[in-house]
Amino acid sequence: MKHSNIPVLLLIIFYNFSLLKGNYNTVFISDETKKDSLKITERSKRLSDGELNKLYSNKKLGSFVEDGKTYFRLFAPMAKEVKLLTFNQPEETEGASYSMTPDSDGVWEAVLNGEHYGLFYGFNVNGDSAYSKNTVCLDPYAKAVASFNTYMGARRAIVLKDDYNWENDTFIEKDWRDLIIYEMHIRDLTAHKSSGAASPGTYMGLTEKGIKGGIEYIKSLGVNTVELLPSQEFANIEVPFKREFENRYNTWNPYERNHWGYMTASFFAPDAYYTENELKWNSWSGKDAKQVTAFKDMVKAFHKEGIAVVMDVVYNHISEYELGNLKEIDPKYYFRLDSRGRYVAESGCGNDFKTERLMARRMIIESILYWMKQYHIDGFRFDLGKLLDWETIEEILYEARKVNPSVFIVCEPWGGGYDPQGFSLRGWASWNDQIRNGIKGENPHNGLGWIFGKWYGNNNIQRIKSYVNGTLVRDSLGLFQKKEHSLNYLESHDGYTLGDFIRIGTGEHSEDKIIKDVDKHTALSPFQLKLNKLAALFLLSSQGPVMISEGQEFARSKVIPFDIEVKDSSKGRIDHNSYNKDNETNYLNFKHAEINHELVDYYKGLIDLRKKYKAFRRADYESISFIEPYHHPFALGYKLNFENDQFMVLFNADNHSDARFDLPDGKWNVLVDPKKAGVEPQRTVEHRIVLSPKDGYILIKAN
Repeated sequence: MKHSNIPVLLLIIFYNFSLLKGNYNTVFISDETKKDSLKITERSKRLSDGELNKLYSNKKLGSFVEDGKTYFRLFAPMAKEVKLLTFNQPEETEGASYSMTPDSDGVWEAVLNGEHYGLFYGFNVNGDSAYSKNTVCLDPYAKAVASFNTYMGARRAIVLKDDYNWENDTFIEKDWRDLIIYEMHIRDLTAHKSSGAASPGTYMGLTEKGIKGGIEYIKSLGVNTVELLPSQEFANIEVPFKREFENRYNTWNPYERNHWGYMTASFFAPDAYYTENELKWNSWSGKDAKQVTAFKDMVKAFHKEGIAVVMDVVYNHISEYELGNLKEIDPKYYFRLDSRGRYVAESGCGNDFKTERLMARRMIIESILYWMKQYHIDGFRFDLGKLLDWETIEEILYEARKVNPSVFIVCEPWGGGYDPQGFSLRGWASWNDQIRNGIKGENPHNGLGWIFGKWYGNNNIQRIKSYVNGTLVRDSLGLFQKKEHSLNYLESHDGYTLGDFIRIGTGEHSEDKIIKDVDKHTALSPFQLKLNKLAALFLLSSQGPVMISEGQEFARSKVIPFDIEVKDSSKGRIDHNSYNKDNETNYLNFKHAEINHELVDYYKGLIDLRKKYKAFRRADYESISFIEPYHHPFALGYKLNFENDQFMVLFNADNHSDARFDLPDGKWNVLVDPKKAGVEPQRTVEHRIVLSPKDGYILIKAN
């Protein structure tokens, strides 16, 4: 999800304002072309909501070159008049103007002679729904975008020539059960100086060789998939803090930034920010469209290492922090409105997208297919998936599988409801909140979970068993038809990191404490290390695809720097909502990976074990038999049979008591113990084994 505490923004915007260094979104139209070539349509006066629902066109939309001509098409059914505006450079405030002609389905078209690759353009939409006749609207189908970096910044689409050489690259096709996903932010992986990247925080930085961060680090962990936080063009800058700006008043974000990217500005274009080492205010980024090539280079580099690429995508709402988007093109068509014509905001972000409209659905699906075909993306994670309508959800999977039968489709199963079962019935995977809350807990104050020797909510030992098996509907309170639909995780970009959750939950760290020595703070105590290992062991030995979040492997702590100049009342404290912090709160500090290297090695060992033995990914429900030590409610073991291998997986989450497990006859090799995890036997045990509090083991039957 996104930042959760943003108030509902005011929705009426007055658009005739000057940007800090140029009035780029209010254009003085040079009518050197024919002004009166367009027949004004009265469509907006006669189309009801039901009639809008029926509108559909198969015409190719956006800008494209065919037969020596450049075409521009925009779907704007309520518009009275639309003009194409072109610019030689995005800085220009006066553009050439071309009248566009509508068809009966609401598609407007203009055609220019010649192949105008690299041309900057936008649309001026005039209708009852438009706020300003002078606003330059971004093409919703723009394949590359130049952006002016300031409050409510302007954008220009670029006519893109795409002749990238993929060098025989193709999809990484994996069984969903085999996925071990690393959720990551493109900038975070190399932005910190400890990464050693020459181009920190960029697509290019990720692909550098011989550094501590980037693809080489991810590969060293053994994961086989990355999930990129939003990287479609998004609003990087929010409105000014605590001063009125165009009828908006920002009380929540002193950084005036959006770091995570959950404010999409363009569904088809990669974000230009990740081609630059820093965001330069009051200047244009993306003018050369090199973000397109850089993104593809990054995907190709991941694929060369056998790592699949999943994109986190946001189609449930669009950006609130810019001018000239779909709200200016046609708010009535593209957005869910209440009875008073106001935007519905179940997303918490100001404007819920009306995905059930046929042309909105078409745009979402074509966006997904574009990223698959043009960027070789292997899967998608849908933000607030429940805000998409079921027909769109079904069609996304159907159409995507035509391109790649193994495409991974997963979502947050909430937003206007919570329904993992509904998604599973339609073949989608979902983030499994039950395993997250049951094992870790819901919050570190009064909502601790199993690893702390607590039962959160309706959890009990039967629920813990269910998580081992994939949280299936055949179990009480289960959610999923198949275990491959249960994406198991304990940490994501949202909320506290697992490491910080444990630091606070143990009582060894107070949230009110000001942290000045982050290195010292990051180092895990022996008890914190035990809990981190116990959580990791349960997660990576359970059935279903697995996700870990960036830095989880070294118990990353999100500490807001105490000495920054930003007026943040939480400076020096642990952060649980870091969506707005483009600083060391979010950057991966690889010195901290060295400080907690024992935990990193433990994660690597568990990942190696999971990859080597299919039992932890492919075991049948009937192949798992549970053991409950007498009078030990927080201890659990199970015997796992798969093909020719037999395993014993043992946990003791109790706070005080040892737990004894009697072993089946024969000798058992220890692969995982409280100190170390891996695929090489450490020692052999027989008859029984005693687990101290917070210990976990995996044993394999010796031949």
